[in-house]
Amino acid sequence: MAWIALFVAGLLEVVWAYFMKLSDGFTRPGATAATFVFMFLSFGLLAWAMKQLPLGTSYMVWTGIGAVGAFIVGVVFLGEGAGLMRIAAAGLIVAGIGLMKLATP
Repeated sequence: MAWIALFVAGLLEVVWAYFMKLSDGFTRPGATAATFVFMFLSFGLLAWAMKQLPLGTSYMVWTGIGAVGAFIVGVVFLGEGAGLMRIAAAGLIVAGIGLMKLATP
């Protein structure tokens, strides 16, 4: 159950990062409010998962999902570039998440 919570926390990190971008430096109230709601939910699930999983594993997986997810959202929804080097970098992060999962009892 902790792994599921951690995965959802990572997805919510992507959501709050997207809304933070849309908040335009916290100048748009709706997007700003959404940022903080999803941030609170993401941190809450991360904290819950950390009760059962090691700190390093939890934080690495959470930030990795957030980083790769934000990259994908940026490319798909915000028109950001997806060059070969950026895709390779995201792939390495995914590989690192997989290895961390395999290395954690």
